[in-house]
Formats: sequence, C-alpha cells, structure tokens
Amino acid sequence: MTVILALDTSTPACSVALNIDGVVLEDFRMAPRLHNDLILPMVDQILSQAGLSLSDIDAIAFGRGPGSFTGLRISAGVVQGLAFGADLPVIPISTLAALSLEGFQKTGQNNWLAALDARMGEIYMGGYRVNKVEGRYEIEPLIAECVVKPAALSAFSINFDGVGSGWCYEDVLTPLLPILPAHILTDLAPRAACIAELAMLEFQKGEMLSSYDAIPTYLRDEISWEKQAPRIGKR
Repeated sequence: MTVILALDTSTPACSVALNIDGVVLEDFRMAPRLHNDLILPMVDQILSQAGLSLSDIDAIAFGRGPGSFTGLRISAGVVQGLAFGADLPVIPISTLAALSLEGFQKTGQNNWLAALDARMGEIYMGGYRVNKVEGRYEIEPLIAECVVKPAALSAFSINFDGVGSGWCYEDVLTPLLPILPAHILTDLAPRAACIAELAMLEFQKGEMLSSYDAIPTYLRDEISWEKQAPRIGKR
C-alpha cells in the first residue's frame, strides 16, 4: 500500500488530503488567514479518519507555488517539520498544474491556462495539457510558469480553457486565444486532493526530495531559490 499525504495553503483555501493507492480523502476549507491555526489539526483529523499515523505515510506532498508568499511559507514549514521528524521524502507539486488537473476532472477538457491573481496587476500563469489514459493521469506543460501582467501577453497559438482566480482578467486573456474558452472556472483554488493525485505519479517515478528541500516557488523571487535541489530515490 502506498500512502501520500498532501497539503496546500497557497491561496485563501486550506486543504489536506490522503492518497491511499488511488483512493483520495480530502478536507478542503476556504479559510483566509487561518491556515496557521488549521493545517496541523486538519492533518491529524484526516489521518485519524483513515485510521493511519504519520509512520504509515510514504511521502508528503505540498503545493509548492506559485501563490501567496505567507501561505507557501506555512505549508513548506509544516511539511519540512513533519517530514524531518518522520524521516519521509517530500514531493513539491505546482499549484498551477493542480488547478489544471481539477479543471480536467470537472469538465473533461484537456488544455488549461491556469492563472492565479498575483496582485499588483499581475498573474501567475502556466499552460498544461491533461489527459487520463488507462486510469492514469498524464500532465504535460505547454507554457512555462511565469508571473506577468496580462496586458503584456501576446496571442496564444493553442486554445485553452481557463481556471483559477487570475481569470479575473478574463476580458484581457480571452481575446488572446484562438477561440472562446468553453469553460472559465474562476472560483476554483488549488486542492490538496489534486496535489495528492499528481504526487502519486511523481512517487511512482521516484521523483522525491529530502525534507530540507521542501522549498516554495515564488516566481517573484526566483534568485533566492535558484539552486537545484538533489533528487533522492524511491523508498
């Protein structure tokens, strides 16, 4: 049995999830400014619900960003502490990739332009193609993650549906697409359940890090975190 614990506090939403051999349990709450108070009790609660302890976990995944600076620091700090104490590997997952997976799960559409409101007139953005083959998710980056002012973007050659709070700039983004999106899901936030799904794929490939390297991706502060963390093997 493979068990992945996943956390996300990258936006006003706060969520934890367990992926137990493909069966996912999740606790998801919209809780602005309460992440620090809620995240550890939520971890305890979901482990108790599953009848598991931290010693039963194979790896801990987290939404590594982009997202709120404070929120990313909270989840990374919690993951570092839990993983170090239990001697577990960690699996960082893009919040934009997780949003794209959620869009696919809700609609069946494959191409997603995931965007989160980065404030100051900017968005965090990434493009992904998502599919499911023989019960296994596949996700392919099409546009590299970036932080950008929507008005500075050029037209896209690929059509996308839209997901995430960054689509508050729908009037700017939509004209850049070859055809109108069938879906624009502005109300979705990154979820630990989707992070847990993507983390299971990484675990099966042996793509894990040490607890020391549970480092957020800010995009606005890339220089501070530009070192490449070493990979460790699957346990």
